[in-house]
Amino acid sequence: MKKPQGRTGGEGPLEMALKQLGIVAGKLGLSPDIHEKLKHPQRTLIVSVPVRMDNGRLKVFTGYRVQHSMERGPCKGGIRYHPAVDLDEIAALAMLMTWKCALVNIPYGGAKGGVVCDPSKMSDGEIERLTRRYASEIAIIIGPDKDIPAPDMNTNPRVMGWIMDTYSMNHGHSVPGVVTGKPLCLGGSKGRLEATARGVFYVTEQVCGYKGMELSGSTFAIQGFGNVGSNSARIIHEHGGTIVAASDVTGGVHNPAGLDIQGLLAHVARTGAVRGFEGGKAVTNARLLETECDILIPAALEGQITARNAPRVKAKIVVEAANAPTTTDADGILSKRGVLVVPDILANAGGVTVSYFEWVQSLQEYFWSEEEVNERLRRIMTGAFAETAAMMERHRVDMRTAAMMLGVSRVAEAAGYRGLWP
Repeated sequence: MKKPQGRTGGEGPLEMALKQLGIVAGKLGLSPDIHEKLKHPQRTLIVSVPVRMDNGRLKVFTGYRVQHSMERGPCKGGIRYHPAVDLDEIAALAMLMTWKCALVNIPYGGAKGGVVCDPSKMSDGEIERLTRRYASEIAIIIGPDKDIPAPDMNTNPRVMGWIMDTYSMNHGHSVPGVVTGKPLCLGGSKGRLEATARGVFYVTEQVCGYKGMELSGSTFAIQGFGNVGSNSARIIHEHGGTIVAASDVTGGVHNPAGLDIQGLLAHVARTGAVRGFEGGKAVTNARLLETECDILIPAALEGQITARNAPRVKAKIVVEAANAPTTTDADGILSKRGVLVVPDILANAGGVTVSYFEWVQSLQEYFWSEEEVNERLRRIMTGAFAETAAMMERHRVDMRTAAMMLGVSRVAEAAGYRGLWP
């Protein structure tokens, strides 16, 4: 498979995910049969998505949906719209979602979906037509008891509403449980929109305590200022953290004295980009990763911290809000330098956790307050961090390996009990 543009480093995401699984399988003494089964997705669907564009011409996009595992329950995973989407990436992210769901101990397996497109160059009407056709094509494998999509990169509650409506119209009745991350008026959950960022905050609180630091007064650099990055910045700022650098795809801004986060949020809302904010000096995405700070939060694309730039990362802690932002080679370098990496399957698990809450609420048609959602999320995230830290100390491994060991062992146990049919 071709390597998508914009991805750094030589290691592909699936290669990286399989390498991590191999390391963990060895640590756990995993049965070769179980290891072999977990290396492969359970189901892969590739679809053509023909769309009538605004100029009247037909354009065919390529879409994917990969279901990695159903050992512990129906599949769960986001849908992303991006020109760099490919099957290698989607399969890797589906696998990581399996470990993530098991780590926070919710009854899902992992899935992921995506369409190769550039939504920044498409009208709302084109995106809606693409979404509805893609939903129709993957409808044969999704459903509230089979596979429940959610928002991911460049998708949002509105897109989930279109998917829910398309699926529902083809079933003759409303099916709110087919997706999560929906608008509240369609059965969405309070707290879902900022759930990933709030989970990042809860884990960051825990890792600060673990390292004997105070979050209040610590300095942060955040790469990526979409939903997760911007909400992480806001919540951390509200709790006394100092954001010294932030960036998005257009570029970034750095101020060692701290950025005016409210001003930056207003600027991004007004202009659609971090670039041009006058509260500091311009900085590139690459340079932001090397910013002097206590905690670095990569919240953009995968493969951003590599063997090439890991020696120049100055943060004491890396909290992975993005999926797979650190390559395995970079992991080794950061570990040797004493940089603690809180892995993606733990750090950004808040989104899938509150998606699980939303799915439960949709099925029961009984909805919780935002305070209930956030408190339940805090309990799950802090519990998962404590279990991961204990595993890390018991086995004397890095935190990613410890988190993977917990997640993989739970999936392997379920696979062992279910056996092989026929």
